[in-house]
Amino acid sequence: MPQNLVSLRLSAETLAAVEQAIGALETFSKPMRTLTADEIRALAKMGDKSAEFCRQTAMVLEQNQDIIPPSFDLTKMQGDLIAIESLDRQILRLKEIVAKMEDTRIALGSDIMSAASDGYVLMQMFGKAEGLSALQQAMKVRRPGRPRSGPDKA
Repeated sequence: MPQNLVSLRLSAETLAAVEQAIGALETFSKPMRTLTADEIRALAKMGDKSAEFCRQTAMVLEQNQDIIPPSFDLTKMQGDLIAIESLDRQILRLKEIVAKMEDTRIALGSDIMSAASDGYVLMQMFGKAEGLSALQQAMKVRRPGRPRSGPDKA
């Protein structure tokens, strides 16, 4: 029985809408930073536990502004906290969408590989009678999981 984990038809209109949405996300992300691996390693990181520490510190500083030196920008810190919370919500949603797309791609690829394997078996069984010998030989070389021989072995 043929495998069919997913059936998906993407219309031109749907793909155009996705392209437009991706374009909007690219525009949205223009002012954002891209960090090098070295920059990331050098930065202090805020995790789940330290995020609560940061929120509490901002709250205490807000309530005790008389202890804050003029060089400390509490307003910027508060704005950054709001921005990171907004980004976190959007990142979670995007990760869920990307994970779903990746899983669907894996399922589609598996369906294709299953159908190709079934088709290959059919060609082996009936190919000579249908004059497909040359095509069978060409496909035999390319069939995944089979050892390849010759100078172009990859």
